[in-house]
Amino acid sequence: MTNTFRTEATAIVAQMTLTEKLDLVCGNGLWRTTGVPRLGLPSLLMVDGSNGLRVVPDQISTDTQNTDLGAFLDAVETTDDPENRDDNVLLGKSIPATCFPALSVLANSWDTTLAHEVGTALAIECRAAGAQILLGPGINLRRSPMAGRGFEYFSEDPILTGEMAAGVIQGLQDNGVGASLKHFACNNSETERISMDSVVEPRALHELYLLGFERAIARSNPWTVMTSYNRLNGVQTSQNPWLLRDVLRRRWHYDGVIMSDWHGIQDLPAAVKSGNDLDMPFNAARRRRLENAVSGGNVPVTVLDEACIHIAALTLRSADAQRRLPVSSPDFAAHHDLARKAASRACVLLRNQNDVLPLTPKPGNRLLIIGTGAVSPEIQGAGSAAVRPIQCDIPLECLQATAPEGVSIHWEPGWSVNGTHDPHCQDAALAAARSAETVIVFASTPPSVSGENADRPDLDLCQAHNTLIAELAKLHNRIVVVLTHPDAVVLPWADNVQAVLSAGYAGAGFGQAVADILFGHTNPSGKTSVTWPVRSEDCPAFLGYPGEQGKHLYREGIFVGYRFFDIRRIEPLFPFGHGLSYTPFAYDTLKLTSSAESVAVQFTLSNTGTRTGREICQLYLGRNPTAANRALPHHPLRALKGFTTVSLQPGESRVVTMMLDRRDLAYFDTVREDWTVPAGTVSIDIGSSSRDIRLSDSLHIVGDATPARWLDLHTPPGQALEIPGVQEELVAWLADVTGQSIIETETRFAPCSRSFLGIYDTLCWSFGLELDETRLAHILDDANRRSGARKPEHRPDNCSKQDPS
Repeated sequence: MTNTFRTEATAIVAQMTLTEKLDLVCGNGLWRTTGVPRLGLPSLLMVDGSNGLRVVPDQISTDTQNTDLGAFLDAVETTDDPENRDDNVLLGKSIPATCFPALSVLANSWDTTLAHEVGTALAIECRAAGAQILLGPGINLRRSPMAGRGFEYFSEDPILTGEMAAGVIQGLQDNGVGASLKHFACNNSETERISMDSVVEPRALHELYLLGFERAIARSNPWTVMTSYNRLNGVQTSQNPWLLRDVLRRRWHYDGVIMSDWHGIQDLPAAVKSGNDLDMPFNAARRRRLENAVSGGNVPVTVLDEACIHIAALTLRSADAQRRLPVSSPDFAAHHDLARKAASRACVLLRNQNDVLPLTPKPGNRLLIIGTGAVSPEIQGAGSAAVRPIQCDIPLECLQATAPEGVSIHWEPGWSVNGTHDPHCQDAALAAARSAETVIVFASTPPSVSGENADRPDLDLCQAHNTLIAELAKLHNRIVVVLTHPDAVVLPWADNVQAVLSAGYAGAGFGQAVADILFGHTNPSGKTSVTWPVRSEDCPAFLGYPGEQGKHLYREGIFVGYRFFDIRRIEPLFPFGHGLSYTPFAYDTLKLTSSAESVAVQFTLSNTGTRTGREICQLYLGRNPTAANRALPHHPLRALKGFTTVSLQPGESRVVTMMLDRRDLAYFDTVREDWTVPAGTVSIDIGSSSRDIRLSDSLHIVGDATPARWLDLHTPPGQALEIPGVQEELVAWLADVTGQSIIETETRFAPCSRSFLGIYDTLCWSFGLELDETRLAHILDDANRRSGARKPEHRPDNCSKQDPS
């Protein structure tokens, strides 16, 4: 927040009564904050949806206590009724809005400018609906494709996640609507969502699960950050002082509002003390407990005031934006065009054997379309992200309208309306396929098996879809499969079909986007934002997902997604960053220019084909494995550090420049508890995917000084002797104790450096004496002071501090 807003907010809070302060931090009804009209603070309206607006007028009340639990649960529950596939019980009561691609699909565009455009359109629709805050984007890592809300999140990589999130947030906030960056942090499954403890080691926590948040905040400064439901290393995130105060406030200098997920706070006094400013929605019991805690002195008024200042400043900032920025009526036709554009750029051509795509049928040719998804498309996931689309493209209609004149298009359902096997439908589809030039199958995952509060049971498509595709592959050699799905899926028939196009949950423009790609009016440019496994067992989080007895161990550590596939040398079905185009691109002439603070990476990209195309160039930092030297930290073989999207005409070339700063070269050092650049030689890799590296060059890095290890009586002698001066002090002390000469003592001391025992036990054994522990400890303490070593904290993790002060 600017100093102006904070200064004014501080003055307003100083005039508030205790009752007004308690009301301000406790929300109002289900979707509003509480205003203080007498002091010029209006109430703010918050609405759901990162891929579109979800506003249910019946739920927007000004009641101080929303007593209808059903209304809240209706907002997130799915339905397994195939005849009522609105994905949400109350969706039909929501106001119509543009349904953009899910964030998991938008991420496949790798296009931050496009993300900004989507954010801008969302802001316009929000303001027209009277909303000031959009509850998104969600940026939890897609650690496992089983996660029920994976489609709401961008990627398995924090760099792609943070950059795309910043684009959406900037689009929203540049147009007067605050974003709520969520869910902070490590909300990577839906099982036991309010009680599951995500147990994450410090390096993985900082390098993966927090980095996307840190990058998005640094790039876009979201007006609010929403805490998650889960516990993190034993502490509820909404009342975790290490997470909220140490990391978010102090380390990252975040100055916006920290708010809870809906009913995500279990102990409101502890949450406020820990830095959670706003409890949503209103709950009378939680408010009463907070009032008692403040009255009893358990929560200092100064802590309550700080929360109120953050909320008041947010309200002032929002009011200022409403005054400065004109409200325009949404151009829903233009927004639908944007939804089509986003879907077109985000659909990923995974496979295209023998260039079966784009289709070039001649008059008289017959195309067969199979699948209920061609007439009733699944454009979005279920739960709080679901949108009532104001308009929706039907794939079959779009294909018929886009196909060249004289081309016959026939449709068969292939299976029952709910995606299950129907022998009659399957036989009819197989019979029709025999006379078709090309068969296009719209296949999907089972409806309503995942979403908010529901993880996926497996990574399979509907069994009837897999069965029919396998049978089609036996009798036809031009099969194109279009996939709708929440996250990566396994495809047992992948090698037996000619083309696979992944659409995911591509939004209301899905139908026309697919038609344009299949017939070549759009050149596909999307690339996968996660790694696709051949089988579920290949996933990094497979063992232990989603936890047991309330604990979810993130056993894979820093090796998430492609990092895991690389280090284990597992061949994925489709690698991270993979996506085909109708035109080839050539990479040439890599040049590195380094300074003390940055590295400029320059290369030439050329479109060597006959079609205009967009290429997503990916910059990775490669390091050799260090398993052979256990004293060195492990690193991924390759990690994404940057990307750019380049559009080129046929035959056009362009010099592309990408930058690395020193932080991009760092890892999180658990001794220093800070980011550290290790010395050594790395490779700078430029690729079309994480497994398709086109250019590579080595770069020598002058690293930060290696942090000294803390020495104590149990430290092996070899580690202690690495500190300058330690050996001389020990030899002098031992010579004095034994009465031997320095030379004799050095001779007897020499084998000690090889001992794996602690230094005290080693010296006692070697010299046959019970030595003075206190004297040895003093020598080691002096060495610690000289080296600047930091004593490790004796706690199981880096985020279990309970002191909220």
